[in-house]
Amino acid sequence: MKILVTGGNGQLGTELRNLAGLYPELEFIFTDIQELDITNQDQVEPYLKDIKPNWILNCAAYTAVDKAELERAIAMKVNCDAPTLLATLGRELGIGMMHVSTDYVFDGTNHLPYKEFDQVNPQSAYGESKLKGEVEVLRNRGIVIRTSWLYSAYGNNFVKTMLRLGKEKESIGVIFDQIGTPTWAHDLAKAMISMVIKIGIKTDSYSGIYHFSNEGVCSWYDFSRKIMQLSGSPCQVNPIETADYPLPAPRPAYSVLNKKKIKETFKIEIPHWEQSLIKCLNLLLKDKKI
Repeated sequence: MKILVTGGNGQLGTELRNLAGLYPELEFIFTDIQELDITNQDQVEPYLKDIKPNWILNCAAYTAVDKAELERAIAMKVNCDAPTLLATLGRELGIGMMHVSTDYVFDGTNHLPYKEFDQVNPQSAYGESKLKGEVEVLRNRGIVIRTSWLYSAYGNNFVKTMLRLGKEKESIGVIFDQIGTPTWAHDLAKAMISMVIKIGIKTDSYSGIYHFSNEGVCSWYDFSRKIMQLSGSPCQVNPIETADYPLPAPRPAYSVLNKKKIKETFKIEIPHWEQSLIKCLNLLLKDKKI
């Protein structure tokens, strides 16, 4: 099978790139904005007709959550218009579509882990743009994978920020009243490849939403403390409330995802977040990618 990965230079795209060599039966083609502007139909349509992929894994996204409040049109173009174009052309050309979305489509008022068809109610421009992208992908019989708190050894993310602050600061304040689950992009990338292999080229019967994050639950405060502990930083982490750290875009107070559907459908084993964090930190601290 031939697989086109968009957003190939991002966290998830890079993890897919690193894994590609382990799957000689799959041919991966990685693109980012330099190779393919996925918001431009005049580029996308001839490109897809030329390379004829069996799958599109859309890892491209506008992820500047706070900036999106001021750049709504740009966020909508990347997070909605682009996946709409990919999914629409994909369906016309018989290409499977897998699109990555976010826990920010929920308002965070649940007290139990969110299932795929629980009520959505995004509270930010970013969440709204991602939800609209989901709707269009599903309308074209694609697959949507929602994830949360994504991090990796690549790009900018919470783990790398905490490691940097752990070296620079004696103490920091981190929010304790937002609850969710960190997700190592490496684990999500492996799950996506497993899904593609299981589904093959007959994708329609698997169309729908799936949730994926690592197992377990924590607050950003708990996550930060574990990062400092595992990295050997003496930095003191103090709990603060969301109200004490106002940001332009609201975050869900609770966004734990129920992963029963993806585990049962694709027989995927998901590691606990602490286990995956240790592996990621080993990579970062060994290679000094901080």
